[in-house]
Amino acid sequence: MTTQQIDQSVQGTLKEKLREIFGYSQFRGDQEAIIHSILANRNTFVIMPTGAGKSLCYQLPAIALEGTAIVISPLIALMKNQVDQMNAFGINAQFLNSTLSKAEMNKVKKDTLNGTLKLLYIAPESLTKEENLDFLKRANISFVAIDEAHCISEWGHDFRPEYRKIRGIIDNIGNLPVIALTATATPKVQQDIQKNLQMEDADIFKTSFNRKNLYYEIRPKTDARKQLIRYVKNNKGKSGIIYCLSRKTVEEIAELLNVNDIKALPYHAGLDSQTRMNNQDAFLNEEVDVVVATIAFGMGIDKPDVRFVIHYDAPKSLEGYYQETGRAGRDGLEGNCIMFYSYDDIVKLEKFNKDKSVTERDNARHLLMEMVSYSTLGVCRRRQLLSYFGEYQEKDCGFCDNCLKPTDRHKAQDEVVLALQTVLQTDQRFDAAHLADVLTATENQYITSYEHHKLDVYGKGREFNENVDYWCSLIRQISIYGYLEKDVDNYGVLKLTQKGLNYIEDPYPVTLSKDHNYEIDEEKAEDEDKETTPSSGNAYDEALLGLLKALRKKVAKEKGLPPYVIFQDPSIEEMATTYPTTREEMAQINGVGMGKVAKFGKPFIDLITKYVEENDIETAKDVVVKSTVNKSKVKIFIIQQIDRKVDLEEIAESKDMTMEDLIEEIEHICYSGTRLNLDYYINQVMDRDRQEEIYDYFMNAETDNIGVAMREFAGDEFSEEELRLMRIKFLSEVAN
Repeated sequence: MTTQQIDQSVQGTLKEKLREIFGYSQFRGDQEAIIHSILANRNTFVIMPTGAGKSLCYQLPAIALEGTAIVISPLIALMKNQVDQMNAFGINAQFLNSTLSKAEMNKVKKDTLNGTLKLLYIAPESLTKEENLDFLKRANISFVAIDEAHCISEWGHDFRPEYRKIRGIIDNIGNLPVIALTATATPKVQQDIQKNLQMEDADIFKTSFNRKNLYYEIRPKTDARKQLIRYVKNNKGKSGIIYCLSRKTVEEIAELLNVNDIKALPYHAGLDSQTRMNNQDAFLNEEVDVVVATIAFGMGIDKPDVRFVIHYDAPKSLEGYYQETGRAGRDGLEGNCIMFYSYDDIVKLEKFNKDKSVTERDNARHLLMEMVSYSTLGVCRRRQLLSYFGEYQEKDCGFCDNCLKPTDRHKAQDEVVLALQTVLQTDQRFDAAHLADVLTATENQYITSYEHHKLDVYGKGREFNENVDYWCSLIRQISIYGYLEKDVDNYGVLKLTQKGLNYIEDPYPVTLSKDHNYEIDEEKAEDEDKETTPSSGNAYDEALLGLLKALRKKVAKEKGLPPYVIFQDPSIEEMATTYPTTREEMAQINGVGMGKVAKFGKPFIDLITKYVEENDIETAKDVVVKSTVNKSKVKIFIIQQIDRKVDLEEIAESKDMTMEDLIEEIEHICYSGTRLNLDYYINQVMDRDRQEEIYDYFMNAETDNIGVAMREFAGDEFSEEELRLMRIKFLSEVAN
């Protein structure tokens, strides 16, 4: 049947069903053309951003055609959500996955075989089961829809080996048309999907990745929990999703929100299926405002009025980030996307990849470095995202943190020409890091093996800037501006565009932005922790903050201690926000606790009390971020075990924790003001000289930041674990 014949025979019917079932008067974008492609038995490939109406593209033809459409989906949450929606519309849709009982599975199969089921949602793992394949061969299947098709590609952000088997399974069931759909596919991933599904001849429908209503912002991950509480409270009554790296963090953040009077529920693969479903329904039904979820498991929730998506931890890739932020503002209204960034998160993610094959590890590292680049570049966030997905945007969006609060900018011309010439002279076969090494004459085995040290451009970049990072940033920025493009076949490799070739012949000044350096700007970030999203408001009393810092400096000088030992900046800032005027209120401040109140609290309480009286201030006690430290049985257990001088490895093992997780818990206990004596353990693993060297460092340092300490001791072979243990010892002895 031709598309023209389809237009004549079903055009009116489609419009009627669109209005009658879904309540829409007209199709959006390419929806109608996509549906016609399926009805014509054509293989169809849809690349469409989250919230643009992908689901309708297979739901409506499934209703219009005889038989049952199979929808392959990796997310149990998304299956349930879509089945509930279709059932609410009066359409028989069911899912077949591990959450069903035997009786429920038999009912689904019966409805499929008798032709009453219009949509069958199934996970790829379930497709491979022999009993499911047998019954599908006997059913009247209209077509197959593959949702989240990027899972097919090992270059994608959520590769699932089961997805690579789908083509063979479909061929086993019958000669069926296929529609593959994804919201997050780079040109390379698109190519991989088509090749694996043998859909090179498919009708391709690709819409813009630009979600104009979404606001993007990256914040340094300093005192992130307090920032999180403040942000959610400033957006009271609005729906939001918070993504975390681990199940443990999900549970902790959900508990933190609840003790601070924010209705929140966790959502991750470790919960039983009934709890997951209940939590999902509670969020959809607005019984809770916030869901906290793991990045790995995802949140397949089709809720149109999610007003904010917060990444508490950095995602594994820009595809994952884009898809997850796409849950915000699906109704076209307000959608704020905030990410707390620390390179420590990237390091943790890299550790997760160490047991993968070499190819998988390299792929994962490329994706992580793209995430680092997006987080640190000072370029318009939207332009960066669109460029990543192969879409060029001429102008800045004016509606992201880099546009609203730009980093320092400078003009470059000769440097840009030199970078483009380097791409040409290296035969357009290398990535930004290699090109930067050539420009700065950085010793590298690959440079020698390719004889790039003999090129005219070798080392020429040092005439402008000797820093490799500067050149990496410049190369990435001119890629975003369209002078370079990525080679689809070779990940990371850059080639000149026609615009780049023209530029070499006729150059002109190009405006470049300075990168963010969140590690160096950490203290500045703490002092400037104010909301910058459209729903912003001032956080703390600047005048009181200045008085408290002056007092801290005075007390520190009298006691011969670094100021951060008395109270850290986040604690001082919280005092200037909540005005604690009693010992009990002061002990509620993050990083204080009753131990520190007893040791240092009185002059600070006196200062705040006087300030409140003189300025007639009504204290906002409801802004206090309540800590969950004292409620944790695990923390009490750890304190008791340390008091008994139990080996730390034994404590970690007894609670099924890694050593890193245990030290993190001990740090939380220490920062809440509890004094811990770890000498019995530290004396076993470190000699006295090493201990004294680190102890003296912390006594004279301006900050207790471990990243700064690691840089200070670079080359001295001190491990991060040793530095963290000595920081606990130091703070316990002088601060608690």
